[in-house]
Amino acid sequence: MTRQGTAPGRPGIRQVAALAGVAVGTVSAYLNHPDRVSAERARRIGEAIDRLGFVPSSAGRQLRLGVSSLIGYLSPDVSNPHFSEIAQEVEYRAERLGMTVFFAHSHGDREREDAYLEAFEQRQVRGLLVSSFEPIESRLAAMRERGTPSVLVGRRAREASQPSVSIDDVSGGRQAAEHLVANGCRRLAFVGGPLPVEQVADRLAGARRAAAGGSAGIEVVEVAERSIAAGRAVGAALAARPPGERPDGVFAANDVLALGVLQALVAGGVSVPHDLALVGYDDNEFAEASLIPLTSVRARHEDFGATAVDLLFEAIERGTVAQRVYEPELIVRESSRRAAR
Repeated sequence: MTRQGTAPGRPGIRQVAALAGVAVGTVSAYLNHPDRVSAERARRIGEAIDRLGFVPSSAGRQLRLGVSSLIGYLSPDVSNPHFSEIAQEVEYRAERLGMTVFFAHSHGDREREDAYLEAFEQRQVRGLLVSSFEPIESRLAAMRERGTPSVLVGRRAREASQPSVSIDDVSGGRQAAEHLVANGCRRLAFVGGPLPVEQVADRLAGARRAAAGGSAGIEVVEVAERSIAAGRAVGAALAARPPGERPDGVFAANDVLALGVLQALVAGGVSVPHDLALVGYDDNEFAEASLIPLTSVRARHEDFGATAVDLLFEAIERGTVAQRVYEPELIVRESSRRAAR
C-alpha cells in the first residue's frame, strides 16, 4: 500500500522531513497551517521541497481534512491593470499556502457577479475574495452562514462581521487635490464615475475637502465608465474649451481615465502640466511609462493581495474577522510638476 503523500518515483512528506531535519508533523503543519511553523523551520522545509520537487497531494489533503483546496477570486474589471496586479499577488500567496485560485471577472455586471458567486459556492470553495462596485455584504453574509467565508477586497466593509482589505480613498482624494492646489491650481475638475460607486464617491469627497481648504473650485465631470475611451472623450471636451474656461488641474478617479484624458489633451494642443496639471489614481504599471509620466495616488502596497489571502485564511482557520485599511501615497511625476502660480 502506498503511504500518504507518496507515489512510486515521487518524493513524499517523509523525505521532505528527513532532508529538512524536522518531524513529519512539522511538514504537515507547514503545508496546512504555515503560521504555526517557525521561520527557520519553514525556510528549511521550503528548501527541501524545492530540492526534492515534492508536490503535495491536494486530493488526499482534501479527503483528509474534509475541505477544499480551492479559493475563489471575483474581480470586476480584468482590463484594469490595478485588478490584474492584485490578482497576481493573490495567486502567488495562495500557492505558498498550498491553495489553488479560481478567477472570475464580473465586468461590473451584477447578474454575472451573482452567477459566479453561486458557482463558487456550488463547487464548495474554501473561501472567497470579492471585489465589487455594488453593495454586496448581505450576499456575502448569507454565504458565510452557509459555511463559505469571504474577504471584501478594495472597499472597507460596513459590517463588523465582514473581513475586508481596502484603501483610505478619502485620504487619497484629499492628497491628489492638495497637491494640485499647492502647485497653483485653482480651477479643479474631478473626472470619475459612476458617482454612486463607493470608491469614486470617497475620492471625490476627499478632493472636495482639499479644494475647499485651498480656496479652489472643483467641477465634477461624471463618466459612465472608468476607461481609456471615456478619458479621451473628457480630454477632448476640455481641450475644446477656451483656456479661461478650462480647469487648470484635473484629478481622475483612476489611471486608465487619466491616461485617456492625457492623450486627448496633448492631441488638442494643451500643454501638460504647464496649461493643465493632471493626477490619476492607482499608480498602475502604465502611469510611470506614459509619454508624460503620470502623477498618481498609489492605492495599494506590495502586500495588498497577499494580505487579502491572509485575512481569508484567518477567517477560515480561526473565525477571525479583521479589516485592514491601507493609507495611500501620492507619487509625483511630470504630469503635475509646475511652479505654484
